[in-house]
Amino acid sequence: MTERYIPALSYRWLTPLYDPVVAWATRERTFKSALLQQANLQPGGRVLDLACGTGTLTIAAQQAQPGAEIRGLDGDAAILARARAKARSAGAGLHFDEAMSDRMPYADASFDVVLSSLFFHHLGRDAKPATLREVHRVLKPGGWLHAAHWGKAANPLMRAAFILVQLLDGFETTDDNVAGRLPAFMVDGGIVEAAETRRFATPLGTIALYRARKPGQEP
Repeated sequence: MTERYIPALSYRWLTPLYDPVVAWATRERTFKSALLQQANLQPGGRVLDLACGTGTLTIAAQQAQPGAEIRGLDGDAAILARARAKARSAGAGLHFDEAMSDRMPYADASFDVVLSSLFFHHLGRDAKPATLREVHRVLKPGGWLHAAHWGKAANPLMRAAFILVQLLDGFETTDDNVAGRLPAFMVDGGIVEAAETRRFATPLGTIALYRARKPGQEP
C-alpha cells in the first residue's frame, strides 16, 4: 500500500492457507464483527476498506449494510484477485481498486467511513502518518475512521505472543503498534477524538479497536 508496505501475502508459500490461518490466529470473525458494530454503517454511506487484503472485511461490511456503497483498496494485485473471486462467490457486487495507501485514487471528502484492519504494522514510521493524512483527505468532514490493529499488549503473555508477528513482519514496523502509538499518529494526521475502544486477546497478541473522526459537521 506504500513503498514501505510489506504485504502479508508476500509470503507466497502461505497464500493458500492465508485466510484460515488469519481467521484462527487473530480471532478474525470476533474482532471484525465488533469493528462493524462500532462503525454502524448507514444506508447510502460511502465506505472504504483500506488495505482490504483478500476482502473478508469488505464483504462482511456489505453484508452488514447492503445499502452502503463499499469499496476495497489494496496495493497488491494478487491479493485483489483473490478478493474479487471471494466477492463473486459471496454474491457481493463490490469494487476493488489497486493503489498505495499514501496515494489514494479518490477525490477529497469521498467517504463517510474508512475501515482498516491489521495493516499499520506493515508500515514504516514515516508511512503511518502519511497514510493517515490520506485518510483525513478522503474522509468527508465529520467522517470516521474505524480500525482494528495490533495494539499495546494487555499483559506479559500477550506481549510474548506478539514476538512472532514481529519476527515475521519486522520490529521497526511493529514497535509503534505494541507501544500503543496509533491514536497519536491519527491525531497527527488531523483525525481527532482518536481513542482505543476495545481489546481482544488472540494467539498472536492483543488486537485493539480504534476510532477517530475528521473535524467538521457529521456527514
